[in-house]
Amino acid sequence: MKTATDKVQALLGIIGGSGLYEMDGLSQVRRATVRTPFGRPSDDVVLGTLDGVRVAFLSRHGRGHRSNPSEINYRANIYALKSLGVRRVISISAVGSMKEAIKPGEVVLPDQFIDLTRRRASTFFEGGLVAHVAFGDPVCRSLARSLSKAAHEAGATVHEGGVYLCIEGPQFSSRGESLLYRKWGVDVIGMTNMPEAKLAREAELCYATVALVTDYDCWHETEEAVTVEAILTTLRNNVALAKRLLRKALPTAVEPANCGCGQALKDAIVTDPRMISQAMRRRLDLLIGRYLNAKRHARSGP
Repeated sequence: MKTATDKVQALLGIIGGSGLYEMDGLSQVRRATVRTPFGRPSDDVVLGTLDGVRVAFLSRHGRGHRSNPSEINYRANIYALKSLGVRRVISISAVGSMKEAIKPGEVVLPDQFIDLTRRRASTFFEGGLVAHVAFGDPVCRSLARSLSKAAHEAGATVHEGGVYLCIEGPQFSSRGESLLYRKWGVDVIGMTNMPEAKLAREAELCYATVALVTDYDCWHETEEAVTVEAILTTLRNNVALAKRLLRKALPTAVEPANCGCGQALKDAIVTDPRMISQAMRRRLDLLIGRYLNAKRHARSGP
């Protein structure tokens, strides 16, 4: 299974809440039900044209927020976007602030992640095929620059860079955990960007996060403990900001970039091609086909 369609349907993918694709100006809208070797994505992908750019929106938790962070099929989500022709992915995520200077309602563009998840499939490469991609710089710098410029133009208070700590959830942190994470020096805490960012790198997609701050987690002594009601209230206020930011980012977010994300697998596959089964080749042809074909041609000679 290589692609869900015969042609590119969108160049830019946006993963976030379902409210994001209810945007003024979105035209030629249709839903695509995408099948992947890893099962069903969180929901149908909403395809549309916004300011002349073909965009693919995917509701991370599904319409109606049906899946908790550990139940999200991250592999299917990333594979589905890749199969539709997407090359760059913007992740919109709600986070808690771990620093006094980062206030609810503000935007953080993290450039590092710490993964404390335990229950999630975090690679496409298993069962007889091994690949080790570089992940020292997990965010596409080119895409992050576009988002930074757009966030400022949208009137947001923006914090560029920082560490996003991803916990398993669905429970929020205990106060002891929150205070420990503060000592680690992390900037924001969330539940959804891992393994999403890892899989995007394996799929050779540019990836960057727009982290919308909703609360101070539970470490802040002068603030009430984080509650779902408080988070949803702030998140609703952030939706309009996120929409403005996305529209301002579109012109540069789809421009070609010499960032290296699109060649992450070039030297990462370590399994002898002769040991890769035909079933595995078919399963991951969308990701690895061009590399295995290149090696086959190199062996055959002129």
